[in-house]
Amino acid sequence: MFIYKYLDFALSNINILCNLLSIPEIPLPGIALPIGISFYCFQAMSYTIDVYRKEVDVQKSLFNLALYISLFPQLVAGPIVRYSTICSELNDRSLNVNNVYEGLVRFSIGLAKKVFIADNMGFIADHIFITEVGTIPQFWAWMGCIAYSLQIYYDFSAYSDMAIGLGRIFNFHFLENFNFPYCSLSIKEFWRRWHISLSSWLRDYLYIPLGGNRISAGRTLINQFIVFLVCGLWHGAAWNFILWGVWHGFGLISERFTGKFISRLPKLFANAYVLLFVMIGWVLFRAPDLSYALEYLKIMFFGNSSYNMYSFIPAWEYCITISNVLFMCLGIVFSYPIKIFSFSYLQNKLLGIFILMLLFIGSYVFSMTSSFSPFIYFRF
Repeated sequence: MFIYKYLDFALSNINILCNLLSIPEIPLPGIALPIGISFYCFQAMSYTIDVYRKEVDVQKSLFNLALYISLFPQLVAGPIVRYSTICSELNDRSLNVNNVYEGLVRFSIGLAKKVFIADNMGFIADHIFITEVGTIPQFWAWMGCIAYSLQIYYDFSAYSDMAIGLGRIFNFHFLENFNFPYCSLSIKEFWRRWHISLSSWLRDYLYIPLGGNRISAGRTLINQFIVFLVCGLWHGAAWNFILWGVWHGFGLISERFTGKFISRLPKLFANAYVLLFVMIGWVLFRAPDLSYALEYLKIMFFGNSSYNMYSFIPAWEYCITISNVLFMCLGIVFSYPIKIFSFSYLQNKLLGIFILMLLFIGSYVFSMTSSFSPFIYFRF
């Protein structure tokens, strides 16, 4: 992972020191990043560590081990599947009709999330975030932030749904990766609901081995900071990703001191606090570089006196359409749990089955007539 993903980043920062010291720069190798390297490396690491801890038996079949590491439904963008989760299913290749049906339901919902909400929100976010930051009015800065917050959630949860669905078709039961994170009432709860496979991996293989919360309060805070520093680096070799990880680490550390106050807040205010905190983090995550992110956040909170919402031509030409506004509203509504749109309801009710058929046909037709839009987490 270091050679493929972080070597150029490390050498670029070393070259900054070389320039200050008038030393010749080190050439960057420019090695292409393999798709999904962070996911299958973490899977291979979890297997190796679990075997070392004697928590799982050694897999003596090279074919089965290769199958586990390269399992195609979730290979390139997760969720991160532990060997212990599917070790018994590697040998059980029997076809189960119920699994096929449930898998198709899950896949259809994921495809609809991607095509209808994630891609449309990405269209808005991309047009705003590629604009020169100094020309973005305050209103559109917030619009871009909201659009990207919806895009990354629906894009990644869509892939997770599709991967879980495909795995279920082939009799693999992957664990859930998202559980309505935007309805959280604290940052700690957010990370219990967002990218669950990564947060649990970091907890079990980094936070707990460092001592977790079983040691002094000061060391516990340091451990949390280290975990989220690594979390930021895992997502990308750039300072804005590192700052994004540090930002969430700061949020969790702060809640150790303010948790009682936050727990007393009305749910509406607690949820608003979490959403605001997370959205600030998404600006750091999405911006092309750190300076752009900081200027973007400045405009969000303090405005841009040189430009108003009517002067931002890219938004009026490309972003604000009836369909985009509709899908943004749907994205906000469906980011909270609604019983009649739950997986169990849709797959067991006649009306739900009809809705699923419409979703699958509509998303298939829509994807065939729209431009190619890769999943965001493919590059991690």
